[in-house]
Amino acid sequence: MTLEFLKALFPNGMRRFVALFLVSLFLTVSIAACSESKSDSVKSQAKVATEDVAQVAPTGTLDDIQAAGKIEIAVPADFPPFGAVGTDMKPRGYDIDVANRIAKGLGVDSELVSVVGNYRIPFLQTDRVDLVISSLGKNEERAAIIDFSQPYAPFFSGVYGRPNVEVASFEELKGQTVGVAQGSLEDLEISKIPPEEIDIKRYANNSLTASALVSGQVNLIATGNVVAAKLIQDNPGQKIERKFIMKNSPCYVGIRKGDEELLAKVNNIITNLKQSGELDRLSIEWFGEPLPKDLAAVT
Repeated sequence: MTLEFLKALFPNGMRRFVALFLVSLFLTVSIAACSESKSDSVKSQAKVATEDVAQVAPTGTLDDIQAAGKIEIAVPADFPPFGAVGTDMKPRGYDIDVANRIAKGLGVDSELVSVVGNYRIPFLQTDRVDLVISSLGKNEERAAIIDFSQPYAPFFSGVYGRPNVEVASFEELKGQTVGVAQGSLEDLEISKIPPEEIDIKRYANNSLTASALVSGQVNLIATGNVVAAKLIQDNPGQKIERKFIMKNSPCYVGIRKGDEELLAKVNNIITNLKQSGELDRLSIEWFGEPLPKDLAAVT
């Protein structure tokens, strides 16, 4: 079936549905034939089918959102402080606040759809939501099927301690006692330092690692900023602060491939939120610390 025939047969509003149905049928046949054909052939067929969808996918999503007066956004339901259900049974968190501000910037109401991690991208691809704002990281595999905004949220591993401990790099950890959750990503990073130069205390989980810092068993810990956010919130008198970032992996807004106008508008709104200091304020509210400098910079 040619693209011209498809355009003539179906109006604009039905093209995405028809195209997705054809791709689903085509890939099902291809997968069934895998045992009799080479995988490279299947990959080639899938690529052609994906390109056909890209050609017929409508580009008027922003117009549709504004005409409807609302935008549907996937947000986390079980990953505080990015998103969780509060005692009032309403979603609350950093991503929820960002989602509402992006809807406001678009001049429409926000309709939040709570999703768990594995369903974020499928919800976007099947048009159940218009955006994903749910602690979504960026990688090559995801970038092949959806588009990403500029980064809007911090997600990283860092070294934390009290103000009286002055360190700003891996090199300055020499001679320090550092707590870490055994087997964690932070454990892998901190283990790159020669063992004779640093005293590493390994604990069974993040909670015990945090407790070790509070109780004075260690003077620094290496952990994720989400763990640190709760630690800082629960122990305000300790004045725990970030010393430096070990490994950075910021979060992005996920947008359907081809929605160029919506992507440009979302990026513009995020830029305004950074320039006004609003994202920095939200970071302090939910994570207990300002945005990292590279994330706060306008891109």
